[in-house]
Amino acid sequence: MFQNIPTITKNLLIINAIAYLATLVMGQIGVDLADWGGLHFFLASHFHFYQFLTYQFLHGSFTHLFFNMFALWMFGVVMEQVWGPRKFLIYYLLCGIGAGVVQELAQFVDFYIRISSQGMSITDVFQIGSQFSAQLNGWATIGASGAVYAILLAFGMTFPENRIYLFPIPIPIKAKWFVMGYAAIELLMAITSQGDGVAHTAHLGGMLFGFFLIRYWQKHPSIDYDLNRGRQFFDNMKRSFEQRQAQSSKKQSPVRSVTIDCGHGGTDKGASGRYSHEKNITLRIGLRVAQILRV
Repeated sequence: MFQNIPTITKNLLIINAIAYLATLVMGQIGVDLADWGGLHFFLASHFHFYQFLTYQFLHGSFTHLFFNMFALWMFGVVMEQVWGPRKFLIYYLLCGIGAGVVQELAQFVDFYIRISSQGMSITDVFQIGSQFSAQLNGWATIGASGAVYAILLAFGMTFPENRIYLFPIPIPIKAKWFVMGYAAIELLMAITSQGDGVAHTAHLGGMLFGFFLIRYWQKHPSIDYDLNRGRQFFDNMKRSFEQRQAQSSKKQSPVRSVTIDCGHGGTDKGASGRYSHEKNITLRIGLRVAQILRV
């Protein structure tokens, strides 16, 4: 199965896995890759522009990595078939960067609210940020969720009528409703669940940048776009699955046949040092980019 994953999606999966293993190994010798490559608040002394790229490949736990990569595999293989490797990679990285930009803006607003509650004005924010830049280094984001949410949005906009099975809901949901529902949940969580360890604004930022990028491409279509490649991928996957099931049935019992119809159709590190991840598709998603709002 792994050899059937398109090149860019496969390499992204490998890079994220290697980065996670490197985080574990380097942590044993006292090197914190999340502190180096995580996206720090732009007023922090450890902030660097390259972190808008590196933070996308770092994860705070195995489950954080697993669910992000599961969703990337689930939807990335289809969208890379549709767009081609070059456009898919551009979309993935730009939306990840866009998610980081939105997260930075959200952190700035949160920082300003904290300052203004003590009688400070917006003109004092940068001065105070400079004075406390070392303490602000504990405010960082890691994770691929912003880019992954953008891929999810792309799937919903490209195949809006396709059906998705979302565990544990027993009925299929059209992709367009699934995406809109996920966006609504993230918006609600961003407003009501501050301090829950998840960068909901980064998720929304990835989807926002993805939406405008897709709209731009729809108005300026390129030769890379091929919707039939996505449909062919589904058909090939279904055909391969049916063939394997048929072969397995023959081996188990020569008089028994089985037909399977697949259908048509960041982590933030706070001051405490804790890191804040028509076809039928079975899906279980847990996208998490953790965040601690305490400075």
